[in-house]
Amino acid sequence: MNNSVYLRNVVTLQLDQKKCTGCGMCLNVCPHAVFTMNSKHAAIQSRDACMECGACSQNCPANAISVQSGVGCAAAVINSLLGRNGGECCCGPVNDNPAKNSKSAGCC
Repeated sequence: MNNSVYLRNVVTLQLDQKKCTGCGMCLNVCPHAVFTMNSKHAAIQSRDACMECGACSQNCPANAISVQSGVGCAAAVINSLLGRNGGECCCGPVNDNPAKNSKSAGCC
């Protein structure tokens, strides 16, 4: 997976390592390899790559992960449509014209 970044330092993703059982489900369902295993527990290795899809929190049997689904990606789509740089959603093919940008097509 490429190292896509949506919006820097705004992701709502939280991981409570005290609740984490180390099952690895978050690693299996995350489409952007946000998580890694740190000895016996999951850890967030690439927070800014999180597109806030919610797959990790919905599939965590220990309820150790929380995220507001779609918040970051939605903001990235809006920024992209407004032609702002640095907040584009990087889910699909790159298009140089923000008005016709298909990068947000498969985001959320």
